[in-house]
Amino acid sequence: MRFVYFFLGLLILFIVGFLISTDKKKIKYRYIIQVLVIEIILALFLFRSSVGVKIISGIAAVFNALMGYAATGANFVFGGMVQEGGFSFFISVLLPIVFISALIGILQYLRVLPVVTSAIGWILSKVNGMGRLESFNAVSSLLLGQSENFIAYKKILGQISKRRMYTMAATAMSTVSLSIVGSYMQIIEPQYVVSALVLNMFSTFVVLLLINPYEHHEELSFEAMESSSRKKQSFFEMLSEYIIDGFKVAIIVGAMLIGFIALISMLNDIFLHIFGINFQNLLGYVFYPFAWLLNIPSGQILSAAGIMATKIVSNEFVAMTYLHQHLQDFTPHTVAVISVFLVSFANFGSIGIIVGAVQGLNKEKGNMVASFGLKMVLGATMVSFLSALITGLII
Repeated sequence: MRFVYFFLGLLILFIVGFLISTDKKKIKYRYIIQVLVIEIILALFLFRSSVGVKIISGIAAVFNALMGYAATGANFVFGGMVQEGGFSFFISVLLPIVFISALIGILQYLRVLPVVTSAIGWILSKVNGMGRLESFNAVSSLLLGQSENFIAYKKILGQISKRRMYTMAATAMSTVSLSIVGSYMQIIEPQYVVSALVLNMFSTFVVLLLINPYEHHEELSFEAMESSSRKKQSFFEMLSEYIIDGFKVAIIVGAMLIGFIALISMLNDIFLHIFGINFQNLLGYVFYPFAWLLNIPSGQILSAAGIMATKIVSNEFVAMTYLHQHLQDFTPHTVAVISVFLVSFANFGSIGIIVGAVQGLNKEKGNMVASFGLKMVLGATMVSFLSALITGLII
């Protein structure tokens, strides 16, 4: 039965993608099928093979160790605020972002990340039928984050076409930053976080090849891009900058959580008193068909769909928190597909973050990104749905 749901979901995704495609005649079906097959094989490897499970466990163990080191610093400053045996979301989940951000800064400074990004991007460009820039961007978005990523393209932003700009912005929204992966693992199962990182990258290629096809001519100067990402700083100046940036991210995410969870709680009460149904269940009816296509048991569809919708209208942290609170209400299959769906920046708030990041570097391109903001969310949501669909097929 899972194959029926998978092919039905895939068919609907392809129909929607074809209808909104910017150039139906340029869709490269061979590459779409090729990337999709590779993605399914990777999913089988990650979820079903003993080697894949060990790799995921190893990556999770590394992040758990890093979170432990981060906790040492956080507890030194804020430890007295938490009673022994207690739990603070801010201290345990958000503050470790500061430490992970510092590590990313060090790897960037030592030129480790740029080398890894270039190598993986080159390999991906050979199998996805897309340009080197698009493949490079898919990796750098994951390593650097959706806003910081565009700094690497500062000197060539003015040369980038509208179609290419959409691809880059939608890719940034479809992934997550490595700096907050450890924080996700404190809320949902690490294996789903790691798997989603891989699946989303390939799902992004499938969706963008379908909805935004174009010829990928390499007319841009990669030397200019490389030089634009280099900023002459001393090691400790760089380290201080990344630490401060990490703390800013933690504060911003914390503020978003406070605001969104409070608003959703208020809306739940208002809708319950006026309409007899809470706000999240109402959103659940909107996403009900998509949750059904993920082969979620009938008694869990509405709640699962509500969590999926919450992610789109607020952010992934808010939705993950609700999922964590209701784990006992869901089967392992439901938890798996929802978890993978949640691991991305696909939400309305990300439009402002990406537009602001690009506008700060190039006003014209920033306005261009703003013009297709809603289509960006739609494309990124399709990516999350495809990754969840493949997860549902395998698990």
